[in-house]
Amino acid sequence: MSDESGTQDIPAGSPEGGPRPEPIRFFGTTWVNHDNGYPLRRAGAATGSLAAAVASCLILRFAYEGLQIADTGSFVTVLVVAMFAICSALAFRNTWDGFGKHPDPDRQASLRGLLAIGFVGSLLAYFFRSLTEAPGEKLHREEYEAALREHAKRGARRTGNPSKKKRRR
Repeated sequence: MSDESGTQDIPAGSPEGGPRPEPIRFFGTTWVNHDNGYPLRRAGAATGSLAAAVASCLILRFAYEGLQIADTGSFVTVLVVAMFAICSALAFRNTWDGFGKHPDPDRQASLRGLLAIGFVGSLLAYFFRSLTEAPGEKLHREEYEAALREHAKRGARRTGNPSKKKRRR
């Protein structure tokens, strides 16, 4: 795998002779040419993430009802609802931004708990991105096309066998 682009280089003797696209979760490399069931995969990813978000909201509703039954008071209820709302909004934004650029691993590690609480926001971001493209496709496509250009540029400079090159005297 190349360090900068995230694409995988094929060994020199291989028939394709160039960088390979990085697979995306649930999509593999179908995002390159939008083939092999890509539209169905996108529809499935959108449907699945929306269904998971709805199921998650139902579970959160049960938790809310548990707080009501426990009669913890309005202050605790407001705190819990605000926590889930704020964490979901932050998780949505973080996930959405992650589709356009590689996230900083240290920042991701520090936000892990917050993003776990706001999982509904991440699911919704995945749903909305699936409506237009495979989540992360734009980033992967930019990296793949840059790797293809770099590969073509490297290959264009090489002409002939360097050992048969005439030497200047």
